[in-house]
Amino acid sequence: MICPHCERNLLRKERTGNRCTHCKRSYALDPKTNPLSLNDLRVRRIASALTDGGRIAIVPDQLWYALSRKRLRDSDFGQGCMGAAFVAAGFVTVIAFFGEVPALLIASAALLLVGLGISVARALGAGKGIPPVAREAFPALVLSPWRSVYGVLPPGVLDTGRPSGGGAADPAGAAGTTGVLVCPDRAVVAFLVADGLPARHGLAVVRSPAEAAAVPSKGPVLVLHDADADGELLVRGLRDALPGRTVIDVGPPLRTVRALPQAVPYRDPRRRPSPADLRILTALGTYTAEELKWLGQGWRFPLVGLPPARLLSVVDRVAGQVSYGADPDRRRAADLGFLTWPEATGPDLAGGR
Repeated sequence: MICPHCERNLLRKERTGNRCTHCKRSYALDPKTNPLSLNDLRVRRIASALTDGGRIAIVPDQLWYALSRKRLRDSDFGQGCMGAAFVAAGFVTVIAFFGEVPALLIASAALLLVGLGISVARALGAGKGIPPVAREAFPALVLSPWRSVYGVLPPGVLDTGRPSGGGAADPAGAAGTTGVLVCPDRAVVAFLVADGLPARHGLAVVRSPAEAAAVPSKGPVLVLHDADADGELLVRGLRDALPGRTVIDVGPPLRTVRALPQAVPYRDPRRRPSPADLRILTALGTYTAEELKWLGQGWRFPLVGLPPARLLSVVDRVAGQVSYGADPDRRRAADLGFLTWPEATGPDLAGGR
């Protein structure tokens, strides 16, 4: 690996204890020992891309997903066992042939079958889409070593693990807002609040239909969610819980995201929709049989996996349209041309006056 300080190419024996033997400085992550095969330079590079060169701040969950993308595309299921089974089968076959021990051929065939079984399972997707480092474990396995070496998190990454005063708005104190933003993902809420988006558009931020109903605002309700079964059910639940209110689905459409070659889904076996939930989704008639099967296996596209700048842009645009329509003063000012930049449409009839 390359030393993040002196940029020397280090062999394994030259970096014992996560310390460069050339510049004598410590580094945080070693690809040989880190479960995501990370090094400090890669973390900095990915963080810089996510923050748009430092223009915006991101949350650790967005960094987790970006650093896990490559491993999510591939499957580590039985990789070492498969190779070992094939090598052992070949070795036993050679011994059986030259040692004239026919009984060993049975053991060789068994090992070969094990290797083939693992190979078929990998081809069918076994282990694919399951992150090697769980979202909840990322701070301890990656960010804690980084903080112990550098004292702070990677540039542009918000420290959401410590109290900062930011977070979801208190529904009881949200009177006078132009609308409500419902987002069950606490990390995404912290990301939007850090950018000032809710305050900029007068939106109360909550995480559930019950909290949304408690906000004393009659404005539109924006729903931001993962592209998964839970997200679709959340939108449906809000429309049932808030009859007569305008509920706008701001979440990424599943069919659109799945068609993007750069989009990488992941699955969490602990969060698979129940049979009852799948029956509700089937009754909606908005998903194909293949999509329902995909959702039923626990696959999803999380909000933290979307490019942060793009996510901000989309939510900002929709929230701007909502706040414009809900604020009579802004609407009246726009109608009068107060917010319109003057354009030269003809000769200046005022002359020299």
